Amino acid sequence: MNGSLSPRTPGVLALAAAGLIAGLATGRPEFVLLAIPFLIFAGVGLVMAREPRLTGEIEFERTRLLEGEAVGASVKLVNGGTQAVELELVPVRTRHLVLDPADTVAVRVPARSETQLTLSARPRRWGAHAAGPLVVRARDPLGLTTWEGRLGRRVDLRVFPREQRLRELVAPLRTQPFLGAHVARARGDGIEFADIRPFRVGDRVRHVNWRATARRGSLQVNQRHPEHSSDVVLLLDTFEEARDQASGTLDSAVRTAAALARVHLARRDRVGLVDFGGTLHWLEPAFGTTQLYRIIDALLASDIAFSYAWRNVDSIPRRVLPPGALILAITPLLDERSIAVVTDLRTRGCDLTVIEVSPLDHTSPGPSAGDALAYELWRLQRDALRARLRALGIGVAVWGREGTLGPALEGVNAFRRSTRHVVRV
Repeated sequence: MNGSLSPRTPGVLALAAAGLIAGLATGRPEFVLLAIPFLIFAGVGLVMAREPRLTGEIEFERTRLLEGEAVGASVKLVNGGTQAVELELVPVRTRHLVLDPADTVAVRVPARSETQLTLSARPRRWGAHAAGPLVVRARDPLGLTTWEGRLGRRVDLRVFPREQRLRELVAPLRTQPFLGAHVARARGDGIEFADIRPFRVGDRVRHVNWRATARRGSLQVNQRHPEHSSDVVLLLDTFEEARDQASGTLDSAVRTAAALARVHLARRDRVGLVDFGGTLHWLEPAFGTTQLYRIIDALLASDIAFSYAWRNVDSIPRRVLPPGALILAITPLLDERSIAVVTDLRTRGCDLTVIEVSPLDHTSPGPSAGDALAYELWRLQRDALRARLRALGIGVAVWGREGTLGPALEGVNAFRRSTRHVVRV
């Protein structure tokens, strides 16, 4: 800890010096007698000052929680010296982590003992947050010397985004030959009815459709669609965002990606992630709970990175975009580079859907008539952009902050069923 004189010390010494100078100048001993107590006070205080032997730690009940969820923390201070210490305590924290109490806490730690305090922390935003070390300011018993320093270590908190409940997902055009929850277009053993055909040698009796057999006069069997899994790639646009004082489009995009990853992985799909923006990060598609934790940890590190670099599809490794994968582009459609990537993926024949995180919830027109006109023109421009994407066969789900994603995905599925899709060659 670093020691220094407190603001009280110069005042005490100034009063003592003033009394001595006044006594010498006037020749009156009364002024010198008035200065002696101040000199004794300063001398005794400086002699008695001892650097405190303090140690401290901050511990949280848990280090993984949801945004907006409160968690308790305990602060332990240990005084190994022979004098009691009066100190002021301030835990270091990030700006999105709210501590209660938020102000400086005054604590007295007796000699050769320990004191525990209880705090409460509540993150206002998802991400990786840090609390600690403890910033302490201690004084000697007379308050003439102060020591400042940091105690303990930093504790990292992983704050996960709150997810939506999704009952509807975008149905992929192509599936993989693995057991899953998506109805495949191929025919085989499954639950979903596909067609009726004449009986062949080797067909099972339980597949015979007796009603159709009675009508047609020959054995007829049911054909069904098997349930397969699919490859899903979440393309997160981090080029640009719209933000107000409360939140931004990136916050909604991260929550959407986390919810989609959880539901698709629960349906035995392989899920990958591409953080496409000023910086490029990716996770190859994989199965299981471990992949979900990897995706969530990667989403917590997502941020808007300013860059002039013009990135395209060729910047993404090919193994991250498997053939036939369903690509879900989560984007506010604000940057020309992300729009160009979406268009390029579609022209290459990829199975692509755009989930537009609407920036209109985070923007408002200006006070003048010209600002209102410009805002309306911008809205019309965005409508024209969606129409251009739909003309390419890209389903666009518009999700606002106040709405839910499920109905928007239902509209995308209806659009995809009625659209002629481009086949990769």
